[in-house]
Amino acid sequence: MRTAEEMYNYCLENGFGQGMTRNWALKHFSLIEKNLAPDEEPIMCFIGLHNYKSITKHDNNYAYAVTNKRIMMAQKRIIGESFQSVLPDRLNDVSLGAGLLVGIITIDTMNETFNVMVGKTHAQNINQKIHEALAQSKQNTQQPTGGTISAADEIKKYKELLDLGAITQEEFDGKKKQLLGLD
Repeated sequence: MRTAEEMYNYCLENGFGQGMTRNWALKHFSLIEKNLAPDEEPIMCFIGLHNYKSITKHDNNYAYAVTNKRIMMAQKRIIGESFQSVLPDRLNDVSLGAGLLVGIITIDTMNETFNVMVGKTHAQNINQKIHEALAQSKQNTQQPTGGTISAADEIKKYKELLDLGAITQEEFDGKKKQLLGLD
């Protein structure tokens, strides 16, 4: 499941959203397709109203994909686009709240919280599948020998994030101390 078409069909087959129109949903998923790394594979996808506060206050439909490396969120606009991703180590929690008619998937990260409104009838299944995908993603971070990634490899990964500006120097120093067992 690497193409926008495949991701959209996955959503339709599983009742994980369809967006306002097929055309716009495919545009949203095309951003995810475009941003996939060569060794990255979507495990599950869904469509929902991003940054949902109320039925009239939200950022419209986004496409979401949980991959073997991160959670991706994308929206193509008439002018421009929005793309965000959350690495697993930046993720605090994913939870579900249900109202009378809607379900709210909350993606809580170290930097911000995203509330995604989905249909109530499928909210529980989407939430369960997200957690399964995250567990699968976590298993994929282990090396083939079954051993976990070394502290040196982890520090290198965090240094790359620091160099990209994804984390602060303070966050890097704290994680480095934690990985070296100095805190």
